[in-house]
Amino acid sequence: MSEAHLTMGAHSGGAMEESPFAIPSKKLAMWLFLMADVMTFAACVAAYAFLRNSTPDWPRPFHGVTNVAIMTLIMLTSGLTMLIALGAAKSDDKAGAFRWMMITAAAGVVFTLLHVRDWMGMINQGVSLFQNPWGPAAFGAGFYAVTGFSLLHISAGTIALIIVAIRYRGGRYNADDIEIVNLFWQFVGLVWLFIVPVVYLMNLAR
Repeated sequence: MSEAHLTMGAHSGGAMEESPFAIPSKKLAMWLFLMADVMTFAACVAAYAFLRNSTPDWPRPFHGVTNVAIMTLIMLTSGLTMLIALGAAKSDDKAGAFRWMMITAAAGVVFTLLHVRDWMGMINQGVSLFQNPWGPAAFGAGFYAVTGFSLLHISAGTIALIIVAIRYRGGRYNADDIEIVNLFWQFVGLVWLFIVPVVYLMNLAR
């Protein structure tokens, strides 16, 4: 066999090898989505900070953080249960992975309900997108925009968790799919940790 054939064969064999640096398309798509989402969140927070700093009589309506502390504890706990679910899936413990994913989804439901209760409390005090009883209307717009960003993502993440868990138990999804939804869930938990000090702690009543 000629040297040219040997060279071609070597190149052909190399082409069939999977690159150690290859990223699965689903995971790559999720990372790209999260990077775009980070930019959106950063823009929301920057706009909120600009409104707050440029408004001398910005209200400080929050007299306690009990509800927010409970919500934060739920998010931190759900991040841990999601990691346990991922570990179980990678260990081929399908029942355990499904159980921990559903526990995480239940935490997401509770968080969403508490978030809605928080909104209802603000609405009952007269806070809307365009007005509030304490002064500048921009407060309501900023509050609902930033917290609504979190609520939308956590609600969507909760639905995704339930869908992925059911399909994983049915054999349509595998551990890689759980890893992808885990990336999203950890991201929304991180976003909430930024929202708490910016929106709530910095606006505690003096």
